[in-house]
Amino acid sequence: MSLGLVKNIVIVGGGTAGWMTAAAMSALISNGCKIRLVESDEISTIGVGEATIPVIRGFNQLIGVDENEFLRQTQGTFKLGIEFVNWSKQGESYIHGFGVIGRDQLLAKFYQYWLKLYQAGKAPGVEHYSINTMAASMNKFMRAASDSGDSPLSDISHAFHFDAGLYAKYLRGLSEGRGVQRTEGRIVDTVLRADDGFVEAIVMENGERIEGDLFVDCSGFRGLLIEGALKTGYEDWSHWLPCDRAIAVPCESVSPLLPYTRATAHDAGWQWRIPLQHRIGNGHVYSSKFMEPEQAESILMNNLDGKPLAQPRHLKFTTGKRKRAWNRNVVAIGLAGGFMEPLESTSIHLVQTGITRLLMMFPHLGYDQADIDSFNEATDNEYAAIRDFLILHYKLNTREGKPFWDYCRNMEIPATLQRRMDLYRSNGRIVRASDELFTETSWLQVMHGQGLRAKGYHPLVDQRSEADIAAFLANVKDVVLRCAEHMPTHEEYIASCCAAPKM
Repeated sequence: MSLGLVKNIVIVGGGTAGWMTAAAMSALISNGCKIRLVESDEISTIGVGEATIPVIRGFNQLIGVDENEFLRQTQGTFKLGIEFVNWSKQGESYIHGFGVIGRDQLLAKFYQYWLKLYQAGKAPGVEHYSINTMAASMNKFMRAASDSGDSPLSDISHAFHFDAGLYAKYLRGLSEGRGVQRTEGRIVDTVLRADDGFVEAIVMENGERIEGDLFVDCSGFRGLLIEGALKTGYEDWSHWLPCDRAIAVPCESVSPLLPYTRATAHDAGWQWRIPLQHRIGNGHVYSSKFMEPEQAESILMNNLDGKPLAQPRHLKFTTGKRKRAWNRNVVAIGLAGGFMEPLESTSIHLVQTGITRLLMMFPHLGYDQADIDSFNEATDNEYAAIRDFLILHYKLNTREGKPFWDYCRNMEIPATLQRRMDLYRSNGRIVRASDELFTETSWLQVMHGQGLRAKGYHPLVDQRSEADIAAFLANVKDVVLRCAEHMPTHEEYIASCCAAPKM
């Protein structure tokens, strides 16, 4: 029997995670609920989550965001995928493009037909069959044309790059307009109920006591409530993902304006490049066990495309997750719940799915443990699947003679990932759970791009003649190329619909 409704929600921390939570809740459950967000202007947010993946479009639509206005307000650009430079070996690169590859057939996936001819030396790289990847390589962009029928132009899948600070500011405006109350100040204490250890209230520096039914911890790495108050515990995955430091710095924009993120491998980590309308976001993610901060900063500053616009900012992190994202009446969202390095732009996605999952499992005041357990299990599964996908990039490298990369190549990996690699290596099979984030085409592009080769292919492919398959692939390749050539440049498209004011 229900013990009543949750009516008093307190969000601890602002930034991207806090204001995404506030925006979603104020759009969907504001009736009868009081939503209050507490943040301190003195505590800076991380602000490195500027690259996203396509599912964020669904979140923006859910909270009533106009895409062009959102891009103007956040100095945003479009993103078709991620380019990986020097990951498999020095001098090689590939693009993990969003969306579909080719046209799946009744008996087998498109890429299985491609595998047969590629293994025979009769087909080019898989990127030639992806509208996203071909457009990215030409610096072209347009949104999917829903009226283009079976054309690859209907398959374009995009995400965004944006200024995370401006995104939080934009969402704050939406949230406060819907009644969210913002309280500025530092939290100095947390009051727990004596009988069950639930959070009863937080205490502000000025002495104000803020009570709540449900607390959402968006306080970043420190996890003020989930860890500081409830001592939930943390799973450390740094033995699989050894990078534990990052340095971030913006620089001036250069032309052309690329419609993709770039991740460039260095001696003990990698560098991100995120193009915005007003600047380029850059950072160097590295392992402190294999490189000193001074060397890491020098590498970053010597590999900028434009003049730096600020002093480099050093960050520390431990890859992993809380042992429970939901503990008692506290739900951790964003960095408070865990951290995955931004290699595949999953940080903001994990905020989004955490919010969505909380809304789906929104509690009564009774807080049924079955609901909490289901939430935590789904969170654990999601983190583990993303973890494996990130490890894949490091494990499949041939950068011999570099201690960091030698360690990554020789380290033991989770059995779940090893099975995926073995399955692909045998006959090119890719099996995933239906609710996993990364699709078969994502796994294909990274495994192939990193040098893992399938020895065989799906046997039902042989139901078609080699000549028939060759003609099929050639037609797809030709149509994809012509469609990409038809598209405007990324800069032209932004100028036509969502150019931001000059800053």
